[in-house]
Amino acid sequence: MNLTLGQFQDAFVASLYGNPAEELAALTDQPAFAVYRNTVLAGAVDALCANFPSVERLVGHDWMHGAAAAYAQLSPPGDPRLIRYGAGFPEFLDEQTGAQGTPWLADVARLDFDWAVAFSAPVDPSLDLTELAGMDAADLAHCHLRPRRGVRWRWFPLHPVFSLWRHNREGLDWPPAQPWIAEGALLTGDADGVSHHPLDAGGCAFLDACAAGHALEQAALLAEQTQPDLDFNDLLGRLLQARVFLPLSLA
Repeated sequence: MNLTLGQFQDAFVASLYGNPAEELAALTDQPAFAVYRNTVLAGAVDALCANFPSVERLVGHDWMHGAAAAYAQLSPPGDPRLIRYGAGFPEFLDEQTGAQGTPWLADVARLDFDWAVAFSAPVDPSLDLTELAGMDAADLAHCHLRPRRGVRWRWFPLHPVFSLWRHNREGLDWPPAQPWIAEGALLTGDADGVSHHPLDAGGCAFLDACAAGHALEQAALLAEQTQPDLDFNDLLGRLLQARVFLPLSLA
């Protein structure tokens, strides 16, 4: 059977990850192919361990290596940028650990992957505060603040995921007095790297609304409905200082 180049490539990759194709038996039955397959799998496992350092510190190298190998068998890389490998790894961890006393582990993995996305995203220009100078209240109410592509945020209502992630990402010991409370996280990537900031529920709701296309007035209302005690002026100032938004867009 003659295969097209695309069919050959698909069958070859499938064989590398344990799904041998009959059409390639003459190739894949050779002992050298097993060596090549193990090398490719090891590369995928190494990429996952590198992309999820906070998870590895929490669970240990051996556990992480085993979980990464199992995931790589099920979901080989589909993007040549290995820093973007592992988008489905948090869901995989949910299935593995959700009922084993670490229900927060998958959320820590989500922040690890968000960091990788923020780090590798194109560096968009950011909103300059001078763009707001001279605008009246009506203008501001109708302007659209759009998050840059290198910005990620999440709210975690059950666990202090941001603190768990940050302490393990930075190799810090867990403080005995750390409260076990809901937390949110904001990650911003730019030419200097990735910065991280705590973010409350109202801030996450505000960025959700901005990303959905709501004008500033409506986005602020949704944020205050989510968190009635929100100091919106303080929130907006912190987000502008973190260079979260693209240059101004008027409705």
